[in-house]
Amino acid sequence: MLKGSLVALITPFKDGRVDEKAFQDFVEWQIAEGTHGLVPCGTTGESPTLTHDEHNRVVELCVEVARGRVPVVAGAGSNSTQEAISLAKHAKAAGADATLVVTPYYNKPSQEGMYRHYKAIHDAVDIPMIIYNIPGRSIVDMTVETMARLAELPNVVGVKDATNDLARPTRTKIACGPDFVQLSGEDGTSLGYLAQGGIGCISVTANVAPKLCSMMHEAWMQNAVQTAQSINEKLMPLHEAMFCEPSPAPAKYGASLLGKASPEVRLPLVSATPAAQDRIRNAMAHAGLV
Repeated sequence: MLKGSLVALITPFKDGRVDEKAFQDFVEWQIAEGTHGLVPCGTTGESPTLTHDEHNRVVELCVEVARGRVPVVAGAGSNSTQEAISLAKHAKAAGADATLVVTPYYNKPSQEGMYRHYKAIHDAVDIPMIIYNIPGRSIVDMTVETMARLAELPNVVGVKDATNDLARPTRTKIACGPDFVQLSGEDGTSLGYLAQGGIGCISVTANVAPKLCSMMHEAWMQNAVQTAQSINEKLMPLHEAMFCEPSPAPAKYGASLLGKASPEVRLPLVSATPAAQDRIRNAMAHAGLV
């Protein structure tokens, strides 16, 4: 169910409020462009600054547009286990296909604490769960050994791996088994991740280049390695530009150049600076998008 190019969706804003029409139009465009899966309310969706009501509404809007055509993996992470359970329960009720649950940030739990956090969510809500391991933001790094323990739970089905460690997917495959879904969380190394045992990417770049991202993954699936490499070379400046300033400001600016959304972000994030805008525009031109 989960493979290829999944987009870490931006949440469009208009005058400080969630722009529901722009969001649903954006989701429809993503599906039309070939995106293989939708991930609302992750980091790129500015989940830290969405209210609970907004978070839940965005998931509902996404499921409504998807209509089962592609899977919806709803962000449901928190550094509070009870809050994560609440978000996961709503995701299930809304009709999401799976949840994406980030490792608890700020409170820095031990490996045992992380295990118990995920097990508590697993036991409370009957929905497939993807672990989101991103040490750069969460500070903690879930070990392969802890992930293997969690993989024994029937609804812990995979990982979004944003470690940028290309030895990790092979080690994880050995420890967790070939059916454990491994999705890259880093666009710039996603092709290498596929070569090491991954089966897809939850992508920021796909917000502005959904067709190219999906084409790259499809080429890989068809063993057209040179085609996949060629597309990746076209996308590489864009992969880098998407993080030239704090995400998702660059992705939102890129989407605004395509007429898909406002570049507006919520504090403490700020919109892309003129220098970043030039870099994003040039990278999009390199990829043939503008």
